[in-house]
Amino acid sequence: MARQPKTRSPKPETRVGHFPPLYTAAQIRRSDGAAIKGLGIPGIVLMERAGMAVAEYLLENYCEDHCFVVLAGKGNNGGDGLVAARHLHEAGAGVRVLAVAPASKYSGDALINLKILSKLGVTVEHAPLAAALRRALAADCVAVDAIFGTGFAGEPRGKAAEFIQVTAKMAASKGVPVVAVDIASGVDASTGEAAACLPADATVTFHAPKVGHFVPPGGYFSGDVILADIGIPAACAAAPDHFLSDPGLLADLVPAKAQFDHKFSVGRVLVAGGSTGLTGAACMASEAALRAGAGVVTAAVPASLNPVFEQNLLEVMTMPLADGAAGHLPESCLDDLLEASRSFDCVALGPGLGRTPETASLVRKFLAAAEVPLVIDADGLDAIAGNLALLKRRSGATVLTPHTGELGKLLGIPAGEVAARRLMHARAAAEKSGAVVVLKGSGTIITDGEETLVNPTGNPGLATAGAGDVLTGLVAALVAKGLEPLLAAAAGAYLHGAAADLAAEDLEQDNLIASDLIDYLPLAVADLRGE
Repeated sequence: MARQPKTRSPKPETRVGHFPPLYTAAQIRRSDGAAIKGLGIPGIVLMERAGMAVAEYLLENYCEDHCFVVLAGKGNNGGDGLVAARHLHEAGAGVRVLAVAPASKYSGDALINLKILSKLGVTVEHAPLAAALRRALAADCVAVDAIFGTGFAGEPRGKAAEFIQVTAKMAASKGVPVVAVDIASGVDASTGEAAACLPADATVTFHAPKVGHFVPPGGYFSGDVILADIGIPAACAAAPDHFLSDPGLLADLVPAKAQFDHKFSVGRVLVAGGSTGLTGAACMASEAALRAGAGVVTAAVPASLNPVFEQNLLEVMTMPLADGAAGHLPESCLDDLLEASRSFDCVALGPGLGRTPETASLVRKFLAAAEVPLVIDADGLDAIAGNLALLKRRSGATVLTPHTGELGKLLGIPAGEVAARRLMHARAAAEKSGAVVVLKGSGTIITDGEETLVNPTGNPGLATAGAGDVLTGLVAALVAKGLEPLLAAAAGAYLHGAAADLAAEDLEQDNLIASDLIDYLPLAVADLRGE
């Protein structure tokens, strides 16, 4: 059957660059430099505004009777903390300042603010012993983390590392609140990597949010992120390449069905998957694609298992492919699968497919020959582990949806390495494959290797079998509707997480199962559209 032309396409004006930017450390340096050197705004003025914003947040959210313990590094982040200490002192709050280094190690704007504090009679304790820090934090206090800022990378050392370690232990054991200045100390602002850090309950950041505020593991340690305008003009902003998925913009992307639409104009999805013991994966991917608005969904499945699919899928059609009662799709069905794919707008390849050598060979040969856009997940990913370059030769668009372990297999590295450097490895996989990579997990990363989106929705309830299959069907439906693969993946990840958030409100996170996501998907779409 010939592919029917689309009657419409999603709104073209929404681009990745329209989404809220997330800055790297280098981009923040360029923005600061453009304001300070380019426009002549003194750096100490920006420091004053930053410190004042921190103090205002603290005074608005914590009782003035609290003691504020400011932990000040020797760089500009420490200078921001010293300004905050001054404004807290002037407001009548109790303030203790503990500096990581002797006064002789401070310079520039930070040194100026250190001297101002001294003239106001605010005592600064330089490089105190760990016992003194514990005693300071043992009072009814709030810790203000101004140890490291966005310029930090690597692993904390020396007295700064001691400050981080002691304060983190006191926060965990005694419930000491921690408010970070710009970013939690120990988190790499450009990547979210964190060998050791001081988790924050809230972070007051300046000019723009940073990548490290949202990409795990740093995203786990930022708490509530509060953005403060410190007067850097928009003209100074560096060009970003990381963005935060925004519901308002995503709502413009996801097309609603119109009066002139029919089932063939709103997206046709073929789900190729299912094997003995794994029929549920293909069923959930198929149902999710329908719930996401696809007009036609067909499941290409092993013929010997077709009765199972017929009984479980009412609205989804099935395409039984000869398997000789083997319970998995064999390489011999390649021609039939290729021919069928030409009638669809997207193929979801992999849910429950199985991992026999014969099936893996089918996957590799299919993706090499198929021209239709593909969303590859689960066993489809396993079939190309260590061989991402195969995808570079594809003429059709490709979206990969791995979790941490699957991405490790694709790249031939341990899962732990992926978990420690999620952003770097997601981008590497996209560059090697030429595909859009959706690295699932908290702060799901969506990247084509050049531009990256970070997803803010979802909760731990998504750690359940089948949740990834739902995402596969959801993204496949959006690709089939004509969205660009990067934006389709971003919209799919957002709605997937939003459905989980809505489900958790009624069912609690621990009780959430994958089929709940399908049930709550219409509510997530309605919520996205403001309905």
